[in-house]
Amino acid sequence: MLEQLKQDVLQANLDLVRHGLVPLTWGNVSGIDRSSGWIVIKPSGVAYGALTPGDMVVVDLQGKTVEGSLRPSSDTPAHLCLYNACPLIGGIAHTHSPYATMFAQSCREIPCLGTTHADQFHGPVPLARFLSEEEVQDDYEANMGRVIVERFRGLDWQSIPGVLLAGHAPFTWGTSAADAVLHAVALERIAHMAFGTLRLNPEAPELPRYILAKHHRRKHGPDAYYGQKKS
Repeated sequence: MLEQLKQDVLQANLDLVRHGLVPLTWGNVSGIDRSSGWIVIKPSGVAYGALTPGDMVVVDLQGKTVEGSLRPSSDTPAHLCLYNACPLIGGIAHTHSPYATMFAQSCREIPCLGTTHADQFHGPVPLARFLSEEEVQDDYEANMGRVIVERFRGLDWQSIPGVLLAGHAPFTWGTSAADAVLHAVALERIAHMAFGTLRLNPEAPELPRYILAKHHRRKHGPDAYYGQKKS
């Protein structure tokens, strides 16, 4: 079942490695089939080079395994929380990419300092808070998802397709597993640029809002004109 989605999710996970976003087994990607409500996700702790489409695990939105002999990623409950919170999400990526993770560990949002950032994220990359001791002890991975949902109250999941979890690492999402990975690539690159910019000038100003709005709208707004028209 969901053979194409399994292949897509496998490729998205391999793309994390190809883009240098994960060493060892430090990451995972999932994708959802909204018609069935079933999610395909990487199995827990399996080396990327050993993965096959048949290794992908299918779970439902409550976390019950529908198909697969391996245990799903330990982060599956966080993915489920995000899918349940935002029906527009079609794929989720979680990495420990170095620069984005440095901002998460520094408990600092990534400010929008330039147009490269504005092309991808309509404003700073948000920081979700530390989990409480009780949240860690009781349903830890699901609570990671819940604090992200809490942080996104009043925010637009589509125009800000990623978050930093304090002390942990980034999550990104998109319309598909591949789209989530593209946002993970962009997030790491803008984190790297922000890190360098703030080292060169700790007082670097944020991009003016009108430039931010222009750059984001020209790629993502209703009258977007970046790239080619889609038939």
